[in-house]
Amino acid sequence: MNVARFVASGGGIGYAPVAPGTVASAAALPVGMALYWLSPWLLLGVALLTIVGGVWAIQAAGIDDDPGWVVIDEYAGQWIALLGLGALSIAGVAAAFLLFRLFDVTKLGPVGWADRRHDAIGVMADDVIAGVLAALLLLAARWTPLAPWL
Repeated sequence: MNVARFVASGGGIGYAPVAPGTVASAAALPVGMALYWLSPWLLLGVALLTIVGGVWAIQAAGIDDDPGWVVIDEYAGQWIALLGLGALSIAGVAAAFLLFRLFDVTKLGPVGWADRRHDAIGVMADDVIAGVLAALLLLAARWTPLAPWL
């Protein structure tokens, strides 16, 4: 496996035999939580670097669609979703995970538009947009009585 495929597969996690996108999203949580704990800005910076690195890896690997083993986009999207939290909590992290997976799997609205691009930008953008939508819902929920656990 070359470097581009290693990066695109999220360090090989994309080769999980069942639900590689969900496995990658779950694998992204501990790293994302540690980075968030250090600084939400650090988490944002790493997510942005992952987007750039992901686009490079997908292009370098010659991928023009979104095969199941490409999961670097799940890392970036999941980390962006975590940025919608006010503080780390089990319930908040679970909500970020579930909302991100909901948007990623259902391809609602702009997520579906990006998914239909069939290029490296589209492969990354659908999960980035899913992460942004999840983060926005979490931010909005923080203004409700749910706020203590978000």
